[in-house]
Amino acid sequence: MSDTPRRRLASGSGVVRRMTTRGRDEEHRTATPLELFFDLCFVVAVAQAGGQLVHALAEAHTGHGVQGYLMMFFAIWWAWMNFTWFASAYDTDDVLFRGVTLIQIAGVLVFAAGIPRAFDSGDFRVIWFGYLVMRLAMVAQWLRAGLSTTGPERRTALRYAAGVSTCQVGWLGLVLLPDHAKPWLFLGMAVCEMAVPVWAERGHPTGWHPHHIAERYGLFTIIVLGETVSAATVAVQSAVDEHRSPFTLLPIAGGGLLIIFAAYWIYFAVPIHLHLISNRQAFLWGYGHYLVFGSAAAVGAGIEVAIEQVTGKAHLSTFAASGTVTVATALFMFTVWLIHSRHQKRGRLQQAVLPTSAVLVLACTFAGRWAVLAAGAVAAATVVVGVTLTARGGTALTAEDDRNATAGA
Repeated sequence: MSDTPRRRLASGSGVVRRMTTRGRDEEHRTATPLELFFDLCFVVAVAQAGGQLVHALAEAHTGHGVQGYLMMFFAIWWAWMNFTWFASAYDTDDVLFRGVTLIQIAGVLVFAAGIPRAFDSGDFRVIWFGYLVMRLAMVAQWLRAGLSTTGPERRTALRYAAGVSTCQVGWLGLVLLPDHAKPWLFLGMAVCEMAVPVWAERGHPTGWHPHHIAERYGLFTIIVLGETVSAATVAVQSAVDEHRSPFTLLPIAGGGLLIIFAAYWIYFAVPIHLHLISNRQAFLWGYGHYLVFGSAAAVGAGIEVAIEQVTGKAHLSTFAASGTVTVATALFMFTVWLIHSRHQKRGRLQQAVLPTSAVLVLACTFAGRWAVLAAGAVAAATVVVGVTLTARGGTALTAEDDRNATAGA
């Protein structure tokens, strides 16, 4: 190899670059096409988990369905989290990084294929193998970061590699243990998984980028809401194809659409990257999104269940079917306020909007066949009230951020 190719390789030729932290003060840090593709592939897994939840709820197997959904969605969310925060700090966008990321995507698709088996019969073998593919790729990324750095930064990367590897061995219990022990193992392993970043970054935090992280979470929120729209649309189409009266479905379809539109508006009302100034805030905010993402996806499942109930295909009452939508919507509103929007709200009135709306949405459960439409009306009113209060009182943002936050709920 001549001197020129060597110099290009060392400085970053696009084939292999030295993997060092990108830094939290990097300008114009945005999501890459590879990250967008990575997110898009997770839609398959989210759709599978949501579909299984719909089936369980429609058959009145609420406990089994909710438990299985919480487990599956945690695994989906955590795999996405692992890559997102790593890439925010160490994305070299070279050939090796792209190749390993594509392997992770393959693992996501294998994982998604195993979700029905895990739901129906407690068979986690396919899921575990898909997770193994994802996690081995993730460990390889952390080892590469460790080999490219020195001192405390290397120690942090190697801790991540060791922690992820150890946890993956622990997940093997889902394959080996009896069914009654698997939920408890899952709970214990979830705690261990979330403890790994806290332990690994104790001495030296990684260089994740606040604006980039906020954008990545926002994009995944859009993807989850998009999956909700898709699921609800398919349910309406199926009912219409079976010659059901579209007027019977209008209250549910219209209310569901209002909920989804309001959810988008509520989430993007504030520039949250201003809050992400340290690992402490970032961990609480990032981990709390398990409930934000999970409830947003569950709204779509709830709309499907409500449609199946009104068309006579679901074995549960109108009250129970309505609750699948209202509980998920209320949880979304409250958790978005708790971990996300309250940090930019000023005054008691602004702070009270989302918690109050969450209670009102729950009350809509008692509205019978109009419950979803009523919940949608409350969600729309929440946006109107939020925008009005923001226009009158403003928030304590800088002039630039105030221009970016054009509406608040």
